[in-house]
Amino acid sequence: MYFAALLARTEDGWEASDTEIDDVETLSDLTELAREAAVDDDTVIVFIEQEDAWFGLLRIEGEEDPRIYVSDGAAAARSSYGEILTRELLGDDLDDADDLDALDLDGTEDGEPLDLEDDEDVEEAPGVAADAVPAAPVGDRLILADLGLSEKRLLALDSDALAEIADALGAAEVLETVR
Repeated sequence: MYFAALLARTEDGWEASDTEIDDVETLSDLTELAREAAVDDDTVIVFIEQEDAWFGLLRIEGEEDPRIYVSDGAAAARSSYGEILTRELLGDDLDDADDLDALDLDGTEDGEPLDLEDDEDVEEAPGVAADAVPAAPVGDRLILADLGLSEKRLLALDSDALAEIADALGAAEVLETVR
């Protein structure tokens, strides 16, 4: 079960809407959905959550490239909407471990590997090698830093992340209207 919400910044603050993502098949579809909700090319945040397993953020500002953050890359890669985000972050060909090491997704220096547990029961998403996707946050950790949610707070979020994000943005009240 997925929950998706869209937060669009306006002159009067934030507007929230419960976003229908059933027809979204690509990052371009999701980006277009967000841009349609934008007022004067202002900031739009798309929030997608799957049953407290993972959440993802897509930030759109005008015609700039989207910024993406996913709380758990491996969990997201095993879901249809999460795979859209992780594929953009990690690329289409994740089978080559050398290319993945070069991405420095875990924030360690000098390519130090993350200490991740092996999970033999992981279901692979099409085209994504499950062992190539870190079971850790991936993407732009500063995606909301200029809006009041620091990297440290973002990394600490787990269940009910949307409420904390909306609170940090000053959009908690408008979000409640769509929940």
